[in-house]
Amino acid sequence: MFAVRPSACLRLPFTLALATVFRRLRRERQGAALAEFAIVFPAFILLAIGLIEVAMVLFVTSLMEGGLREAARFGITGFAPDGQTRVERILQIVGEHTQGLVEMDKVDITFFVYPSFNDIGEPEPFADDNGNGSFDSGEAYTDVNGNGQWDADMGAAGLGGPGDIVLYTLRYQWDLLTGLLDPLMGDDTGLMRLSASIVVRNEPFGSPDSESGVP
Repeated sequence: MFAVRPSACLRLPFTLALATVFRRLRRERQGAALAEFAIVFPAFILLAIGLIEVAMVLFVTSLMEGGLREAARFGITGFAPDGQTRVERILQIVGEHTQGLVEMDKVDITFFVYPSFNDIGEPEPFADDNGNGSFDSGEAYTDVNGNGQWDADMGAAGLGGPGDIVLYTLRYQWDLLTGLLDPLMGDDTGLMRLSASIVVRNEPFGSPDSESGVP
């Protein structure tokens, strides 16, 4: 005969009871959905905020592009309304088309005139005497924009005259709605740099074929 130790008899019911508890816990589903939701919820909120931020950035950029396009359509005419300069009217048009989402006192808008479409963004021609591929002080160059110095971009500031090629560029720092995505979309100040640009050729305003320049 085998002798059964009392301690072994005590452990057996405890082991069976523990196994029963684990089986019940495994079958238990109440509260599981809440626990899963608590785990997924932060990621869901971050994703939702990200989608909203991206949608707003795309929307504002689209408004900027549309506003700049309409402003350029006015700018090519050479017309200036009474009491306004061409630049003031261009900014007004951009403001009207961005529906108040862009603070016009914070925008940076530039206009550069080029001899041709192929010259946009190109440096002023220079004599590369030492053959290093870059301009060095003392080398001869063609002052295309007439500002008395060599420039890596030959564009001349201004809206240009009849028939000129003009590059319109609009820049704006968009304030992100939350700070959650600053490391991914914005800078250290929570701003994201948006820009829009368009290239146009001015109409032959002031010529005998154009009486008033009004579109």
